[in-house]
Amino acid sequence: MPSHAKPSLEAGLIALKQGNYQTAIAQLEPIASSQNNGTASLQAQVGLVMAYARTGEVPKAIAISQNLIESNNPQVQEWATRALEHLTKRKKRDRESKNVETGFVAFDNSTPDPPPDSPPVTPPENPTLEEKPEEQVIETKSDDTPPMVPLPRLKATVATPLPPPAAPLNGFMGSVTRTQAKLFGVIYWRQAQRAKAWQPLRKPKLIPLRLLTAGTFIALFWVMREILKFAMGFINLTLVKLPYLEPLQLLYSNPTKLLLIVLVILIGVSPWLLDLLLANLYGQREFSKDILNAHSREAVRVLQRCCQQRHWPLPKLRILPMAAPIILTYGSLPRNARIVVSQGLLEQLADDEIAIIYATQLGHIAHWDFSVMSLLLLVTLPIYKLYQQISELGDKISREIWRWPVTIVASLVYGLWGLLTGTGLWLSRLRLYYSDRVASEITGNPNALIRALLKISIGIAGDIQKEEQTSWQLESLNLLIPVGHQQSLSLGTIASNLSFESFLKWDTANPYRQWFTINNSHSLMGDRIERLCKIARHWHLDTELHFASEPSRVKRQSFLLQIAPWLGIPLGFLFAALVWLTWQLAFVLKFLNLKWIYEDWSFITGCLLIGFSIGTVMRINSFFPDIKSATVQTDDYLPNLLADPCALPIDSVSVRLAGKLLGRQGTSNSLAQDLILQSSTGLVKLHHISWLGQSVNHQDLIGRQIIVTGWFRRGATPWIDVHTLETQSGKTIHSPHPIWSTFLAVAAQALGAYVFLTG
Repeated sequence: MPSHAKPSLEAGLIALKQGNYQTAIAQLEPIASSQNNGTASLQAQVGLVMAYARTGEVPKAIAISQNLIESNNPQVQEWATRALEHLTKRKKRDRESKNVETGFVAFDNSTPDPPPDSPPVTPPENPTLEEKPEEQVIETKSDDTPPMVPLPRLKATVATPLPPPAAPLNGFMGSVTRTQAKLFGVIYWRQAQRAKAWQPLRKPKLIPLRLLTAGTFIALFWVMREILKFAMGFINLTLVKLPYLEPLQLLYSNPTKLLLIVLVILIGVSPWLLDLLLANLYGQREFSKDILNAHSREAVRVLQRCCQQRHWPLPKLRILPMAAPIILTYGSLPRNARIVVSQGLLEQLADDEIAIIYATQLGHIAHWDFSVMSLLLLVTLPIYKLYQQISELGDKISREIWRWPVTIVASLVYGLWGLLTGTGLWLSRLRLYYSDRVASEITGNPNALIRALLKISIGIAGDIQKEEQTSWQLESLNLLIPVGHQQSLSLGTIASNLSFESFLKWDTANPYRQWFTINNSHSLMGDRIERLCKIARHWHLDTELHFASEPSRVKRQSFLLQIAPWLGIPLGFLFAALVWLTWQLAFVLKFLNLKWIYEDWSFITGCLLIGFSIGTVMRINSFFPDIKSATVQTDDYLPNLLADPCALPIDSVSVRLAGKLLGRQGTSNSLAQDLILQSSTGLVKLHHISWLGQSVNHQDLIGRQIIVTGWFRRGATPWIDVHTLETQSGKTIHSPHPIWSTFLAVAAQALGAYVFLTG
């Protein structure tokens, strides 16, 4: 592509987004007529169809659509066919005003005018069934809507980053952002239909959800009690060691009853305490029903109808001034529930998508899981805020010797937050399946929920790219939002190079996929969407995504090698039992008297550690193979790695990717918990281990162009175990993953042998 075509195409697309249609036409016409620009020409022609349609030049738009139908690209043919159909309908209606909305290019949420000879349109009787006219097949609000089936990606280098568009393009074109030097291909949503009449689904079994909800409360209580007992003991031990001080007798008491009473009280008052916390920390404010009605009339009707049926008062509505699209629900009872939505969700989702996302929150209220999750948020949010403040204090300290203690304290507080948050991981995953089901049954529109979930992923990933880090709000509220911020990284940015079906194939086809969600806060997106597709097919609807069933080709030996360290634990237990029987037999036969050892059951712990060590050693070579320049994979191969449904993390693929290092800077990222590579094909999570004594710190490279060498792993969240981080100036940071794994194995072996021999 000639160098002058790139800025012209970008300028044309931005002008189209901003509503400057004549400017867009002037920029795009030369590129569209060029025979040498390939994909750029197709992009320009699609843009011209939209611009001509908006300026009333329907015959020109029809002519270009007819030309696009003859394209060799099947996705372009399908889009052009649908566009031509709606343009033809519009031409027949012979509209007089050039600014009246067209059917296939929807730039707002208004409904297309009916033909002159058609009867007036009346609202449907069922308030939860807000059927959209057939002409309006493209949603209207998303700035960063992904391509369902993209054209080949254009690699374009832009010297000066372009500002983000001021207005959305509504579904066809990707956005040109200041963090991405590339253009997205032609994109569209299938806009699969909703059910006009549907039978209720079979009632789900709520016992697992009920048990897990109770189990989450018990786990939170137990962890908090153990932490409290440890803290009380540590304080008294310190007081004993210090001169002139005496231990506090109160700290020797059992905190179980008091803690249980406090937690029950906190559940009751959680709505009002969380109101104060979210208002003071994140700027939450009240959100009127009238404003919600302006964004989604169906959402208001869904809320009113469901609450009337269940005799609930309408949940109090709140809004967060966040660009990332999130929504969450908290409260203790249905009558004091709050539904909090971000400004970004209202701006990036269409009417029916907003409605069904609100319906998912009604599912949380109906199943009562929101009360325990509210308690979890109430407990963890102040701890996370403490971690944030300590980190900010550490950043203000200039001398390294004084910054280290603050960094250690911040890391410990972050670990405490992660430990308490971990008690709710299983409930956070399971409850999403139930809420998705309830939302589909309320609205009859599972396809809208599929689109909404994907767009939320795109919006979250876009916010991380724009902020160049994971925001405090996203991480602290992650457990309650419908899509996790880490699972959004690759899913929300890869769509310009890979179809959603291909990316999510791992989530639906890999037979061992659930094993890799143990430490994930959200269930697999592909698994959720596949369940929604089953609901759609049950109601005889076409589905937004189409997953092809494939037989599994994953070798069991690979999976067993993957979990070798954990298999070593039960094998160690069997070894301990065998040793115990041997000792018993030797004692009975008066051959050897080791009664003093086998009566001390701590030797079992030693056997478990030895088994874990052996399993870790067996896995190291396969997990961290030598990185050879002849076999290393680059950015262009990343979509293929993400699309492999049979891959396991043990299938270590050596990669060398170039891009920008994103993440929080300073003390808050001392554990490298927020390191992300923004490559030309999307975002990828990085796992890095700091190595003491290096002159360059990983935080010094954040915001810079780097080259990452390491091992790519395909799991529930794709990531790269970093081997080296290199800058353009030649500075290199090493991440000793193999060394730390070896050290862990040796340490476990030594400790296990010591416990085994000494008891």
